Amino acid sequence: MGKRKKQQRDAATTSVDEAKAQRRLGRGTWKVMDAGATMVGAVLAPRVSNAAWRAVTGRKPPSSSRHPELSTAEAIAWAAIGGAVIQIVRTVVRRGVATYWVKSTGDLPPGMKHLDRDS
Repeated sequence: MGKRKKQQRDAATTSVDEAKAQRRLGRGTWKVMDAGATMVGAVLAPRVSNAAWRAVTGRKPPSSSRHPELSTAEAIAWAAIGGAVIQIVRTVVRRGVATYWVKSTGDLPPGMKHLDRDS
């Protein structure tokens, strides 16, 4: 009888250890996916921002907002459009990765908590 209890304890310990290993693996995988999404967003954002500027103004985007021949209004518009587009691209890419994680695992990415929607 003592041998059976020891086997049960060993099995319980093994399943706890396996669960901890899975959580560590999940955290590490999420960190890699999130970092990859951040890099993809950083590469895409300037391209999308430049394309948006060309679509809106019909001109090449300014290379420097400090250039004295560039009007203040245009420099501010470039900063506003560029900054907004960059944040939108980063948000869309990172949300896409988080959505993929939820669809793949059935749970939120590590470190995220459910939103409190009772308010």
